[in-house]
Amino acid sequence: MNYHSLLWNGSGQPGCANTKHNIQPADNNVMDIDALTAGFDHRDWQELTETDSPVRFAMVGVGWWTTEQAMPAVDAGDLCETTVLVSGDREKAADVAADSETVEHAITYEEFHDGAASDAYDAVYIVTPNARHLPFVETAAELDKAILCEKPMEATIERAERMVEVCDEYDATLMVAYRMHTEPAVRRAKDLIDEGYVGEPLFVHGNMTEPILELVPDPDQWRLDWELSGGCAVMDIGLYPLNTSRFLLDADPVAVRGTVASVQEEFADVPDEHGAFQLDFPGHVYAVCTASQNAHLDSHISVLGTEGKVRVEPAFYPWDDRSLQLSHEGTTVDIDFEQIDQMEEEFEYFAHCLLTDSDPYADGEHGLVDIKTIKAVYEASETESTVTLD
Repeated sequence: MNYHSLLWNGSGQPGCANTKHNIQPADNNVMDIDALTAGFDHRDWQELTETDSPVRFAMVGVGWWTTEQAMPAVDAGDLCETTVLVSGDREKAADVAADSETVEHAITYEEFHDGAASDAYDAVYIVTPNARHLPFVETAAELDKAILCEKPMEATIERAERMVEVCDEYDATLMVAYRMHTEPAVRRAKDLIDEGYVGEPLFVHGNMTEPILELVPDPDQWRLDWELSGGCAVMDIGLYPLNTSRFLLDADPVAVRGTVASVQEEFADVPDEHGAFQLDFPGHVYAVCTASQNAHLDSHISVLGTEGKVRVEPAFYPWDDRSLQLSHEGTTVDIDFEQIDQMEEEFEYFAHCLLTDSDPYADGEHGLVDIKTIKAVYEASETESTVTLD
């Protein structure tokens, strides 16, 4: 199957052409609520709704995210299914496979690299620690498989660049797993920005914070290991406001300044228990982002412009019901939309691209911008300077 052609809309977000809603403010500074909500199809990218040949996934890494988020999302979808589990622990993979109606093979990492069960899957979903993504991408590309790789795509710039190179070398489809690109609240916020409801964007404010040792009560977890993670708060969850800012503005940052700090003993091996950074975008647009792995669970993002503001809160955690608010010309409205499973949307979108021979958004080059930006945050903190991005 050749998976390469374009399925974007004019704003650079995933979808089909001509998906804007052309919303206009009503007279007397009162917004037309029906115009804001009517006809909002959360799958504005979708052309194919069912298939007799679903995309078969090999899940690489069988941790809690795979078993509690990814596999249930795939099971709920119409365009893909899980057929292979890949783990460093064969017994663990076999136990999970035994509870699945679709999984046919449970194999080890070594067997995966040897090509075991390669006829039983079309694509891989890689959800190992960051610094272990590259070898699985290399093998999948060599095996002519499509690749959905969790973000951040790797632990270092050099390894992320190699990932892009190997996918180019083998003409392998690579999508980095940014859930916000298919999140209806975020997509709707982008529509409103593109339609001019905030005027000219000026500022983005984004936050994602969590008490990681309460959510994952293991002080030896890989997120707190610099070699495996490549960073902590900024790398793991600061990525969300960073990338979503890029998506909403349809632009990439040109400069970064920021500060990171680790205070508690449990975070001694990483520099960023907490982090705050500013992104300079073209046209004097600025994003201020904060992230912490040791704070109250919270997430939000807003874009403030010359004429209004859009805000998504909660924004980034898949178990929260998202909300979208628009302020324009003295009126503020809460916009209703269908709540969806973010992981189901992500898998269905990727599978849809493969089944319709379309390029997914975002690719490896897109993910590489985030890795370079995150590393610039650490450099800016260490040097107490502004770091210019290429």
